[in-house]
Amino acid sequence: MKIKKTWVTMAALALVGLSSCSKFDEINTNPETPEKVKSSMLATRIILNLGSQSSQKGFIQPYLLTKQFAWTELVEGYQYNGFGTMDMSLTSINDAHFMGKFATNETLKKSYDGLMHFARAIKFYDLTMSVGDIPYHDALQGESDKIYFPKYDTQKEVFLGILQELDLADELFTAGSKFDGDPMFAGDVNKWRKLVNSFQLNVLIQLSKKANDTDLKIKERFAHIVANKPIFTSNADNFQLVRSDKSGQTYPFYKVGNNYILYPMMSDEIIKPLQERKDRRLFFYANPSEAKLAQGLTEQDFAAYTGVSPSLAFDQLSAITKSKDFSKLNDRYTELATGEPTQQYGYAHLCFVIAEASARGWVKESAVDWYKKGIEASMSFIASNTPATTQFTHDMPMDATYIETATANYAAAFPTNLEAQVEAIITQKYLASFLQARVTPYYDYRRTGYPKWKINPASSLNADAPDKIPVRWRYPSGEFQQNSANLDEALKRQFNGVDDINNLIWILK
Repeated sequence: MKIKKTWVTMAALALVGLSSCSKFDEINTNPETPEKVKSSMLATRIILNLGSQSSQKGFIQPYLLTKQFAWTELVEGYQYNGFGTMDMSLTSINDAHFMGKFATNETLKKSYDGLMHFARAIKFYDLTMSVGDIPYHDALQGESDKIYFPKYDTQKEVFLGILQELDLADELFTAGSKFDGDPMFAGDVNKWRKLVNSFQLNVLIQLSKKANDTDLKIKERFAHIVANKPIFTSNADNFQLVRSDKSGQTYPFYKVGNNYILYPMMSDEIIKPLQERKDRRLFFYANPSEAKLAQGLTEQDFAAYTGVSPSLAFDQLSAITKSKDFSKLNDRYTELATGEPTQQYGYAHLCFVIAEASARGWVKESAVDWYKKGIEASMSFIASNTPATTQFTHDMPMDATYIETATANYAAAFPTNLEAQVEAIITQKYLASFLQARVTPYYDYRRTGYPKWKINPASSLNADAPDKIPVRWRYPSGEFQQNSANLDEALKRQFNGVDDINNLIWILK
């Protein structure tokens, strides 16, 4: 009887629930949670994904690859030229095409579609630069066209597509209007045009070995953009995240909750060039060696700063930590919640790109002028984002007078022959990229051989070529498991079937 009564009671409650469903939904609807996805919501997520960097140890990882630090916690693969596989996930842009579809008018649709094409261009650029041939035309077609096993396009085809998408993004932003959901440029389509065109110049310079390709038309494209399209003109145009003291928005290597601030040691690949040139950026990047200060040197002395070679064996680095004769990161990177903005692509970088193209004769511009502009932009960025206190500047400020004198000296020493000019430009681009732009200096190194990073075969994790830094990552295991036929075809086409980190990808041949 009790059981029967229970079921009757439950049935009655169910009927009450059905009759009052609308009121229940009304009560449990959060007015602050949107019921429909908006274009602006997707835009915010996509833009932050494009501009974000990892935090703590993950933040430092790319800069181990670019030899800006030695790491003393344990042996790190990137520091010792050990490469693994590359994540080829496209989840960050898999719904980018909905931004335009959800737009409320035609000009907004153009802006959001412009953002979509730019985001696609960056994502496919990162992937192809990492591994070589990738799925491009068939990629992201699973939902629309039921293509679950995309074919791999050649790297040339991928770059042609990237350049076309960047052109299209510029056209769409030109015809578009200010849009919501943009944490970088507040929806200013003119600033987005500058970014799109400046980034395309970066893509083109990475194709320098293919400068005479009649399909890519690299030199012609480059000259056309510089002469006819808006590009970055100052640090105000930088594509960067400005940090704050709010949770989740602090500088990626800020000390709070960061157990890794003890482990990085400044590299001599950064310290020595700055010392040799008496460049005050040294005092903003690093702290002086405790051992050198104990010997009587002051923190204003260039010789008080000691870099170590990241190529040293790990036990040698451990011995150096005990000697205290090495430089740590400047306190501004760990003690300030705001740190400095983190750039994905900035004005200084663009200046050096144009300087290199000018040196190569692609544009009728002055290579030395753009070289000088790049150094000035780097110094100004650092100075404007550093509190003027002894702790962070070591009383060696970079004011306007210093910057003017320093850049004039750099310009006066600019080489006259092409190869030396390229080396000077790439070296300065590298120094300006300290804790910025992630792996871009590595791309420049494998393309030009500059900077001339030291390689120690005795400590190298590149087993098949210990005297070389790898030139690519391997494809992820998931591709072998889920798309093996198409990947096998791509491997045979590129590398005679061998997925090796020392195989040259097309753009490097």
